[in-house]
Amino acid sequence: MRTTVRLLEVAEDKDLPVKIISVETFLVAPRWLFCRIGTDEGVVGWGEPVVEGRAATVRTCVAELSEILIGQDPLRIEDLWQVMTKSGFYRGGAVLASAVAGIDQALWDIAGKVRKAPVHELLGGPVRDRVRVYSWVGGDEPAEVAEQISERRAAGFSAVKMNASNAMGPIASAAEISAVVDRAVAAREAFGPSGDFAIDFHGRVSRANARRLLPLLAETSPFFVEEPLLPEEGHMLPSLMAASNIPIATGERLFSRQEFLPVLQAGIAVAQPDLSHAGGISEVRRIATLAETFGASLAPHCPLGPIALAASLQVDFATPNFLIQEQSLGIHYNQSNDLLDYLVDPTVFAFADGYVERSTAPGLGIEVDEAAVRRADEIGHNWRGPLWRHPDGSFAEW
Repeated sequence: MRTTVRLLEVAEDKDLPVKIISVETFLVAPRWLFCRIGTDEGVVGWGEPVVEGRAATVRTCVAELSEILIGQDPLRIEDLWQVMTKSGFYRGGAVLASAVAGIDQALWDIAGKVRKAPVHELLGGPVRDRVRVYSWVGGDEPAEVAEQISERRAAGFSAVKMNASNAMGPIASAAEISAVVDRAVAAREAFGPSGDFAIDFHGRVSRANARRLLPLLAETSPFFVEEPLLPEEGHMLPSLMAASNIPIATGERLFSRQEFLPVLQAGIAVAQPDLSHAGGISEVRRIATLAETFGASLAPHCPLGPIALAASLQVDFATPNFLIQEQSLGIHYNQSNDLLDYLVDPTVFAFADGYVERSTAPGLGIEVDEAAVRRADEIGHNWRGPLWRHPDGSFAEW
């Protein structure tokens, strides 16, 4: 099932120290797409280009972009990034940005391996020795939050994130509003004053409901509230933030620094670009710097696989305004396979006391189990996000 673009005869420039000769993609459960870039020197880079629910579409885009890559020097990362994002005349969007993101991760992986250094050293060197991570509790229809938080605390995590609610109407009922608040109260009681929990509105909450909820949630002191509005409603963020002192986070569905600029100007506290969506390591580094000029922190979005997490961590170690890192171990989407299943050495993601230690291994710092990936691709997946409807039959935001 995998797609492969391979150079049969290496291009005429024989002076390049290393050349890209193959680009392969693999659909691997539960809902991921991996990319393998091979070179004539035997150095291999891995990336994770995917839009959840549209993996096959991104796979096609990677195959198209491969026409640009074959025969090129993989160490010219910035030049290849510029050409991939701009040479097609029509620019941007989730599919193209995600395809570029995974390729960019793989190119940085190659660069680190060629130079025998972790990517964070190529980004200017580490500014921290370990990265704080958070875990997920509560699924798309969150329940038993207190019990799940207790389990995460026992596992050493000091921070979690949970969805605020399931589907919610444009003007929520008193019972729906109370359920969100009660869930936050239960989370705070389970954690006590020393732990952190973030609440994800997931774009399910209308502006009217958000304005009602934020003041009611303030007493529970959430770490932040994520995506309180849909990404296309960013122009309404200033009035929403005026109604609350809770830090606001957003960005998982923004794909460039140009798209982040308005929300940073609106005053968000936490920028959440996704390393598999927002142009990869190259663009997320620029987004982080832009966020720093607005006093905002970086907390990369990452409910995906091990390559996306590895790329995120490399940025985290080299970014001064980094806050906390999402990771998907045990997340409710990982039903058939989990975060560690495609790694030769899963201990690289050993979470101790809610942190992961800085790796000194070259590239992205992980070794992908290629045989396991190829076996998984033989089965593939066709994951789709759920389709929700309101009681009257109309579409509801997931």
